[in-house]
Amino acid sequence: MDIARLETDVLVLGGGLAGHRAAVAAREQGAAVVMAHFARGASPYIIGCNAPIGHADARDKPEIFFDDMVRGGYGLNDRRLVQVMSTGAIDAQRELSALGVPFPVEGNRITQRHLSGNTYPRSLFIPDGTGKAALEVLAAHAEKIGVRVFSGLKVVDFLNDGGEIVGALLWDRRDRKFTAMTARAVVLAMGGIGRIYSDSTYPADIGSDSYGLALRHGARLIDMEFVQFEPVVTVWPEGCRGMEMPTAMLGDGAHLRNAGGERFMFRYNPEHGEKQIEKARMALCIQTEIDEGRGLPDDTVLFDTTVLPPERLESYKMHVRRLRNAGVDPLTTPPHVRPASHSQMGGVLIDDTGWTGVPGLYAGGESAGGVHGASRLAGNGCADTLVFGALAGRGAAKGMLPVRSRDWDAIIRNSADAIRAGDGRKGQARASELKDDVRAIMLRSAGLWRREEGLMRGRDQLRELVRITATDLATDGIEQAIEACELGHILATSQMIVEAALLRTESRGAHQRRDFPSQDDAHWLKHIGFRTDGAGGLQRKDIPVQ
Repeated sequence: MDIARLETDVLVLGGGLAGHRAAVAAREQGAAVVMAHFARGASPYIIGCNAPIGHADARDKPEIFFDDMVRGGYGLNDRRLVQVMSTGAIDAQRELSALGVPFPVEGNRITQRHLSGNTYPRSLFIPDGTGKAALEVLAAHAEKIGVRVFSGLKVVDFLNDGGEIVGALLWDRRDRKFTAMTARAVVLAMGGIGRIYSDSTYPADIGSDSYGLALRHGARLIDMEFVQFEPVVTVWPEGCRGMEMPTAMLGDGAHLRNAGGERFMFRYNPEHGEKQIEKARMALCIQTEIDEGRGLPDDTVLFDTTVLPPERLESYKMHVRRLRNAGVDPLTTPPHVRPASHSQMGGVLIDDTGWTGVPGLYAGGESAGGVHGASRLAGNGCADTLVFGALAGRGAAKGMLPVRSRDWDAIIRNSADAIRAGDGRKGQARASELKDDVRAIMLRSAGLWRREEGLMRGRDQLRELVRITATDLATDGIEQAIEACELGHILATSQMIVEAALLRTESRGAHQRRDFPSQDDAHWLKHIGFRTDGAGGLQRKDIPVQ
């Protein structure tokens, strides 16, 4: 197998906001930087970004943001990381504004929206698409300062030299060639769980690769049971299926209504209704309406946009445009919404430099865990990517492995052989079909509501899929062998979620057990961590909250 080889100081894996900000931060430290990615992930769809700059309300400060995160995370947040984010979000805003990201202003103050779970309006936004605009500006800046970018490349493995991560093996599906990118530090910024649930907002290009690769190469993952279901994801019109409706619209006055026209949120949140409630709880309220028969025939509720003043509604340009393109005018007709799998609170355990504990490997954005605790505030997904992308980039540049002689041919051959070994296997099962099986199992067993019987059934079914993958999976060619690796990452990630959900015998944030409905701080104010045992199993370790 002919494998091209390139080298750099810092290799950033991922093409979203976390990856771009990591690349820029590492380059600004003087490192040679390469960024390799398959696509842009979820970043182009980001709606808002929290930063406690106090432009909408002068009372907002990093200390208030800190408290909101810990309260919204049900106390499980890593306080070191919360401190980094509460101040780092302001730095991110200043950097983006200095680079030319066109946040709307009134006078000399940036306009901010009020998202669910936040004490004050602190969400920065751009009407035509916040993530898309920020990504374009950061990408242009990265190119300007000398970051080399390779797009359309699939990360299939890390290069590992005696436990040190020294690069990655990349696959180009266009010309069907491998490239070995060697580096003195690697930043993992490839997003979260991807589409491991059959109802999901994740773009198709995000898999569970970040978690699967990190686990396989010795990193510890924490808080994997906390999968956040976005409460208001469009089901109808069909042309907008999977689109998140902004919770900022609820802050601006949109209503949630059940099939009887009732603003049902006042039954769950009497003082504020749709406002000042964090997303995990809102999702449970909506799902309860549906489960108890008060939803619409398509198992949804109404997101009533018709009550918003027209000028306020029209300020959500991207959403209004997409709804109208799908044949629905939100001025007169509300879309139908329900909760869907959206984000992962957990991920790779990092310290306050972004280091994973594995020599040479750093992580940022949704690949990393710890900052959000048991639930993520609306608007904090973007802040996370920007703050911890930069943190990981700086950490990688400062913590590069020393230059020394390595047997690069052997290192590269080990990774390539692992892929080649999966090629040409004869069997009846197809990876694409088994992925669909995983998605159905996860939604049934480890969805919004959980209980022991369903989780145990899901665990047994996942174990059976692991057995089938090992004994009866057909792979005809390198591309199917790579898809088999993707399936392995999906299965490993799903098993961590189910195992942790079984272990955590309480309800907290985005983890809700019907058989253990109370929050139990005495026993469960701690992280559940997993790393590989080296024999295909998981080794558990409980980690105190810091």
